[in-house]
Amino acid sequence: MTALDTPLLERLLTSRTGEDLPRRSSPRPFLHPVRTLGGAVVTDTGPEDHPHHHGVSLAVADLSGTSHWGGRTYVRDQGSTELDNHGRQVLLSVRCNPFGIDQRIGWFDERDRRQGVENRRVRVRTHHDGWVLSWRSELVPDLDLSVGSPATNGRDGAFYGGWFWRTPFPTADVTTADGPGIQNAHGSPSPWLLLATPTASLLAVQRRNPRPWFVRNEGYVGFGPALAASERLAVTPTGPLVEEVDVFVADGKLEIARAQDLLESLR
Repeated sequence: MTALDTPLLERLLTSRTGEDLPRRSSPRPFLHPVRTLGGAVVTDTGPEDHPHHHGVSLAVADLSGTSHWGGRTYVRDQGSTELDNHGRQVLLSVRCNPFGIDQRIGWFDERDRRQGVENRRVRVRTHHDGWVLSWRSELVPDLDLSVGSPATNGRDGAFYGGWFWRTPFPTADVTTADGPGIQNAHGSPSPWLLLATPTASLLAVQRRNPRPWFVRNEGYVGFGPALAASERLAVTPTGPLVEEVDVFVADGKLEIARAQDLLESLR
C-alpha cells in the first residue's frame, strides 16, 4: 500500500502494490478503495464472481500470450481455459505529491521475463460538486509485442482488456454519446461514458483517440476502453501503449443533462 501525502488523497483513494495477490490474479498495482467526496466506495476488489478483478488497474487480457488480466484465458476452438500464463506487474518506484502519485512499473511474463516498463501518473483534483481522477499510462515494451482479447481469439463481444474499472454496483444506468442503454454503450467509440446509480456516478472521458468501450451492467458493473476490440494491437518500443482517461466521481445519480454540462469543463 502506498501512503499518499494529503488528507484529501487519503480520503479519496488508496494505491495498492498488488504484491499480495495470488498469481492467478495476474498481480498488479491498483487503486482500491476509491471513494466519492461523501465516502461511498466506487471500486471493488476480488469479488466472488470475478476474483481477478481489482479496483482500477491496467489489466491486459493477452500481451503476446501472457495474461495480465487474470483468471482463465479464451483459446480459439477450446473456450475459456485454465492456463499457466499469468504475468505480473511489479512496482519499481513511486513518488507521491500533493496531487497524486507517479509510478514506474515493470511488466513480467509467466516466466518472469521482463516485457516492458510502464510509467503511470495518477492525479486528483476537486471539480464542482465532485472530483476528477486523471490516469495516464505509457507502457514501453522491451521488444515488439501485441495486445489481444478473447474477442480477437474468437469470443464475440468479449473484447475486454486495457484500463479497467471494476465497481461494486449491482447494476447501473449506462449512457454514451451514442445514446442510453448497454446496447448503445458496449462497443461504442464514444469519447465519454456515464455510469449512474442512486448512490454514486462515474463519468469517464477518453483523452486520446477514443477506443470502443467494453462495459457490463448485468452480472457485474465494470468498464474500460478496449485495446483489441476486433484486431490485435501492436505495441513496440517506438510505438508504446498509451492510455489516458479522466473520471468524474460524484455522489448520487448524475443526470445526463448535468453530465453533458460537465463534459464541457472536463474536455
